[in-house]
Amino acid sequence: MAIDSRAVVVGIDNGGTKNNATVLDASGRFLVDRMYEVPSRVTEGPDAAIEAMVEAIDLVLRACGMERSLVAVVGLDTPGPASADGVISVRGATNFAQPGWWGFDVRGALEGRLGLPVVYNNDGNAAALYAHHVHFGPAATGRSSLSAIVGTGLGGGVVEMGRVVKGASGQAGELGHILIPMDGLLDDDQPMPTCNCGNLADVESVASLTGIAKNLLPYWLGRYPGHPLAAMEPIAAAKAVRAYGEAGDEMARSLFEQQAMALGRLFTIGANVTDPHAYFVGGGVVEASPEFGGWFLERVRDHTRLREEQAAVAEFALVPDLDMAGARGSALAALDQFLARHAGIA
Repeated sequence: MAIDSRAVVVGIDNGGTKNNATVLDASGRFLVDRMYEVPSRVTEGPDAAIEAMVEAIDLVLRACGMERSLVAVVGLDTPGPASADGVISVRGATNFAQPGWWGFDVRGALEGRLGLPVVYNNDGNAAALYAHHVHFGPAATGRSSLSAIVGTGLGGGVVEMGRVVKGASGQAGELGHILIPMDGLLDDDQPMPTCNCGNLADVESVASLTGIAKNLLPYWLGRYPGHPLAAMEPIAAAKAVRAYGEAGDEMARSLFEQQAMALGRLFTIGANVTDPHAYFVGGGVVEASPEFGGWFLERVRDHTRLREEQAAVAEFALVPDLDMAGARGSALAALDQFLARHAGIA
């Protein structure tokens, strides 16, 4: 049976404050080129949050002049940790702190509310998938990549042959909690960084907004006590430090150098595990001026130790369209599964 040429896929990126939705047609063409956002309402609990997802879906469909009856499948991403099927961790998560979320089947709940199949990925995996497909284009299904997304935490994803590697329990690609060596990364008198997950010296403890506020800025402001950021609250200062980095501020560049080194050490581990064709960096740290984004990516590349054979073929790039990457990656994953099922191969 032929696929209805009018069928579309909706991708929705669920965040701590906003939902962003997009629409993809059956040929793989995105039908919107900007963000369509509504408040995510996750702090109000699962019922309100599911209704907010439906609102986002209807908003973007109206923008395309389409009815919900044309939607064949929905792609959903949320911040982790969650299972491969979209069940939020029983320990909760940063964006799902209320007990009502613990162990909640967010994919199943949205599927039941819509009466449509829903395909789930975590947000890092979705952004990684989008970066992979944009970068490699038609060759995407024959390539592999590793992505690190620097946000409040450190997300990411592993893509092999054009598909996200989820793992047995859905926890593959939780790159932020990989332990990395700190020798040569930290100054001699710099305290060992701690992660909110309880780990000492994992990637997220350095390369994240939380890592900046909790671990890096307190040390560097001690070295630069007269710095303007010293008068600000930690989170506000952590958010403001990028502007100083863009301007070439010595303290800020030293801090971001440590973040770049942490990502380079993460990619070095990845090179010895998956040996990918490409390494992608995304997140707020590179949503900056082209000069600063280019500088940071180059520092990550310099701190990634590749064998000669790997360096000859590996590419480094920034995640494109990051504000839309999650929703678009979710839609791509859903379309891939829909087409595979229709062909009887999944």
